[in-house]
Amino acid sequence: MREYLENRTNALALSLPCMIALTTILTILTLYSPSPIPFNINNIPDKKIYTQNDHKFTPKEESKPRPQKGHGNNDCDLFKGKWVFDPEFSPLYTNSSCQTIPISKNCFLNGRKDKEFLQWRWKPEKCELPRFEPKAFLRIVSGKKMAFIGDSVARNQMESLLCLLSQEEVPLDVFKDAKDRFRTWYFPRHNFTIFVLWTKFLVEFNERGVNGSPTGIFDLHLDKVDQNWASKLPSPLHYAIISDSQWFFRKNYLYEGGQMIGCIYCKNETNVKEFDAGFAIRGALRSALTHIYDCKDCGDTLILARTISPSHFENGTWKTGGNCNRIRPFSGKREVEGVAASGSEWAVRLVQMEELESAGKRGERGKRFEALDVTWAMLLRPDGHPGSHWRRKQKKGFNDCVHWCLPGPIDTWNDILLAVLIKDVTSVSER
Repeated sequence: MREYLENRTNALALSLPCMIALTTILTILTLYSPSPIPFNINNIPDKKIYTQNDHKFTPKEESKPRPQKGHGNNDCDLFKGKWVFDPEFSPLYTNSSCQTIPISKNCFLNGRKDKEFLQWRWKPEKCELPRFEPKAFLRIVSGKKMAFIGDSVARNQMESLLCLLSQEEVPLDVFKDAKDRFRTWYFPRHNFTIFVLWTKFLVEFNERGVNGSPTGIFDLHLDKVDQNWASKLPSPLHYAIISDSQWFFRKNYLYEGGQMIGCIYCKNETNVKEFDAGFAIRGALRSALTHIYDCKDCGDTLILARTISPSHFENGTWKTGGNCNRIRPFSGKREVEGVAASGSEWAVRLVQMEELESAGKRGERGKRFEALDVTWAMLLRPDGHPGSHWRRKQKKGFNDCVHWCLPGPIDTWNDILLAVLIKDVTSVSER
């Protein structure tokens, strides 16, 4: 009898972890159910869909991407769709319920009066995108670490995520560097940590100076990652969300192997080859993806690349009085084409998707690659920026048409992020 009981006890001990894992997955899928249709894991697209969709928008100077492969009637490309006005749709937080919104993104605090821009929800063509569910998200990431690697727009997404998660658990602000560029937030009940690792270009850079004064012109070493973020990667790193682009749209000089190979935005430079911004972004993203892929201490990391977040300056630029005063989304391609930067930004998106697809073919060492392809959705949202409402005392002549109001359309990025995480945890459990 004693031997029988011991065998039963050992069998129970071996099966208990499997039971817990199965229960966790089933709980997540139950919590994270869209409206009006039940959640179906088949509605989450696979990697092939992420890398070959053209959204039926192609700038005149660009060739069409390769056609998307079909996967049956249940396929859903979360990134191909439109914004639908819904008078019952409202943010999951406000600037009162979230205490971590920075002043520069707190558009209502800074005087914005219209609220209709909060009542548009993203509608993929063949399915519904579920609303963000803080409990489901925290259940997935419990005991894990997530890093947002990029510029201030990467931080903008993290700030949105903090507000969404704080409705379930208020995080602790555990680290801030002297320049408020590197931050760490901790959720003690779920043992979950979020890092912000700030970088202008993802790769090593040096700003050129004239008589000791900065010029805003940089030397970029496309084959060397910026150690300011690379040296701070946590161990292990479960999720890395990489994004960068805004700093490339200016005059910069490009280096590989320590030698100058050319420049961007440098017309009429003597004996210097000119490249477009996409060339530099491709090199920087490739180096960043490779670095995390090769990072042994990072462990089995899900690496997500967020595509370019469009700006919507009209009648000028940041420094020349450009504005973004629209209060409704664009309805489609024709309106988008009226924004001067849309063609170049879409070309950058194609570059980013190509690099991500190339990285995904490696598929070893436990690393996985996914896309947060937000470009098309955000090209349609000129109404979501702070504009003149980015500080209490508006600085005359300067409008922020790059970042996004909180709450605002950027919250949709984290709806998509949760959908990708659910897909990932399901696929990993099936291996």
